[in-house]
Amino acid sequence: MTTIRLPDEIEKNIEKIAEFEHKTKSDIIKIALKEYLEKFNNQLSAYELGKDLFGKYGSGETSNSRNYKKIIKGKINDKIIN
Repeated sequence: MTTIRLPDEIEKNIEKIAEFEHKTKSDIIKIALKEYLEKFNNQLSAYELGKDLFGKYGSGETSNSRNYKKIIKGKINDKIIN
């Protein structure tokens, strides 16, 4: 069992809702927490949100991650020469 302290304003709102819905305050709080937890647990990860974009705008070069130092040096040298 868990006990919580609520600000007066929230408790008054829960009382109004409970009376309107013909439910107990405890039921209203359980429903609200259940909805919050479902929403929280169903959130997509950053990977899931962007997975359809990964590689979509790639260069097509598969060795960039291995050759990045060489690529950067080349770009710097190009700027120095020009």
